[in-house]
Amino acid sequence: MTKNQSLLDILRTSLKLGLTSFGGPVAHLGYFKTEYVDKRKWLDDKTYADIIALCQFLPGPASSQVGIAIGMLRGGFLGGVVSWFGFTLPSVFVLVLFALFYQSFTLGDANWIASLKIVAVAVVAHAVLGLGKKLTPDKPRIAIALGAALMMLLFPSAFVQIIIIFIGAGIGYFLYKNKAQPKLSSFTVSISKKQGMLALSILVAMLIGLPILASAFSHMYIQIADTFFRVGSFVFGGGHVVLPMLEQEIVPTGFLTNDEFLAGYGMAQAVPGPLFTFSSYVGTMMSGIVGAVIATMAIFLPSFLLIVGTLPFLSELRKRSSFQGVLTGVNASVVGLLIAAFYDPVFTSSILNGADFGLAVILFALLHFWKVPAWLIVIIGVIGGEIVHLIG
Repeated sequence: MTKNQSLLDILRTSLKLGLTSFGGPVAHLGYFKTEYVDKRKWLDDKTYADIIALCQFLPGPASSQVGIAIGMLRGGFLGGVVSWFGFTLPSVFVLVLFALFYQSFTLGDANWIASLKIVAVAVVAHAVLGLGKKLTPDKPRIAIALGAALMMLLFPSAFVQIIIIFIGAGIGYFLYKNKAQPKLSSFTVSISKKQGMLALSILVAMLIGLPILASAFSHMYIQIADTFFRVGSFVFGGGHVVLPMLEQEIVPTGFLTNDEFLAGYGMAQAVPGPLFTFSSYVGTMMSGIVGAVIATMAIFLPSFLLIVGTLPFLSELRKRSSFQGVLTGVNASVVGLLIAAFYDPVFTSSILNGADFGLAVILFALLHFWKVPAWLIVIIGVIGGEIVHLIG
């Protein structure tokens, strides 16, 4: 198979997954295993498990990073780009259209938009509970999460979120650096350490340079690039953590209202692919199609740089208990950020009366106990909202 044929094969496969992978990051990884491991046999179970483990250590969208890594193993750096493009494009397309539709028809007062906000309440509550069980299984980590939530509620800002993450990392290091960890298998990649260092250097340079450019020129496109690149670089815990990070960057500055923000977040639950494509909706609302392109590229670019930058080193680091201790603390603090975001803006902006709360509870129960997929929850939520409105 030629290189071009390999890239086309990667594109076809990832595009198929981008059109059919509903249900969030955990479900995405199941779809990936079926397609890449079981059906196409591009890699074995052990290698796939190692890639997942590596991507869990990085900020950014875990399922997208796994897809990028598999694409790189199959077709080099271009293979990673093509894999990301195919998996991401369908949901980008739908969310951009939704944003344009929202703006063109002034949907802010529509009943189904209010229903999407209630859907967001159920989805975020489910995410908080699920992450809490996984990432805060003991009292010290519960304490880290509660402290992070309280700090975020008292001092809400994007800068404080970064401080919280670093505090969580420090606490995790001291509490868990000597804890026994399960034995992890080794992992080899074709990326050199020199290439990895170059990628990390570009990441650091952009994290420093973009805020300086945004402050110096105050241009909308530069501000979008700065905001979304920074969020993509610091979001630990997957797509749902995009909500608190972006909300603090976008809503207080007046780029979007709470209603606009939460309507898009609710809609993002109904489409396949990565939840990070919520950035495409926000970018469109801020500055049209160009804004969507810049926001989408900027929020995913750190994932590429981090994968290239850490794969040569992470195989060794992940075996060190001190490094895993840092990540343990970071993950616990992420749960706290989600708790704070669940209260404000999700709950306070969406639940206006008892009927709204009742609908949110029903949707949460369907998600949590009946395991109804998120895209179907969106449909049920919109229909339920209309019924509640008619009865009211």
